[in-house]
Amino acid sequence: MKLKLAMSWTVVPDFTHHAHSASLSAVAVNNRYVVTGSRDETIQIYDMKKKIEHGALLQHNGTITCLEFYGTAHLLSGAEDGLICIWNTKRWECLKSIKAHKGHVTSLSIHPSGKLALSVGTDKTLRTWNLVEGRSAFIKNLKQNAHIIKWSPDGERYVTVITNKVDIYKLDTASITGTITTEKRISSLRFITDSILAVAGDDEIIRFYSCDSQKCLCEFKAHENRIKDIYSFEREGQHVIVTASSDGYIKMWNLDLNKIKDVPSLLCEVNTKARLTCLAVWLDRVSEMKENSDKAATSSQANEDEKSSTVRKSKVCWTDKSDKTAKRKRKITPEKQKLEAPLQKKKKKRNSS
Repeated sequence: MKLKLAMSWTVVPDFTHHAHSASLSAVAVNNRYVVTGSRDETIQIYDMKKKIEHGALLQHNGTITCLEFYGTAHLLSGAEDGLICIWNTKRWECLKSIKAHKGHVTSLSIHPSGKLALSVGTDKTLRTWNLVEGRSAFIKNLKQNAHIIKWSPDGERYVTVITNKVDIYKLDTASITGTITTEKRISSLRFITDSILAVAGDDEIIRFYSCDSQKCLCEFKAHENRIKDIYSFEREGQHVIVTASSDGYIKMWNLDLNKIKDVPSLLCEVNTKARLTCLAVWLDRVSEMKENSDKAATSSQANEDEKSSTVRKSKVCWTDKSDKTAKRKRKITPEKQKLEAPLQKKKKKRNSS
């Protein structure tokens, strides 16, 4: 389902589709597409410009556990089959299928440069991947299975989550610089800035932590049940936090980074009447730019209408558990297994004289 935000921050359904025959387990967005992974072992693609189902990716065997876009050209997927697949989003071909972990792939994260990726799995390892070469670069053994891994926006650090513990690593030393521990299992984590983490888990509380001091900066009750996912984005200088819970509610919060110790104010909420499992936000940047130009033109013509009623075209995509079998318009099956150029073109080797 896709939601549309108005100026008053009300939320209305805009696009709904039952694409999977089992519950959804992962979702990711880029500037055009939304992709969803499920326990039915498929990845479904949606073209948000045209608001249509675009096809399905059928490379994995097992539940799709993680999805992440890099820019407009590539998608990485991980699953319980232990594979990480690199997809070209122009033709939706599988460029490379990597046997990443002996057990399940539980989480992956792409470095902001696009040259590296990190993954964790049920084999108690953290693995670094060279995405230029499409091969393993480094393996670190963990004492327990990690189920979340995430790069900071600046790429200077990364974090792993093991049950209720967040370990913070520095990139240059690959060593732990601090640890955050919560009472309940952590289900979702999001970098708000390079040094501030939003953490949520198997309770109703959202907590903001400093990565430098590992101290809790703020905590507040956001839902009536466990929080399944957190997302954040900036819009016209406003920092918005979006949360999804097992209670069926999606809530949007206004966060003032200058007053990080203050509880964020609730912008809007909607009861989806579904058991939410994961969440992502798709921003219609083209419509946003058009709206801004329209606002400028309107204000130059007349000053009496200071507040525009133009509809904001932010879309919030959520997933719910549905047992309805999807009628797929077409299936995209990968043909090319060879890595052509995962995230950057390799430099051609000079011919030896």
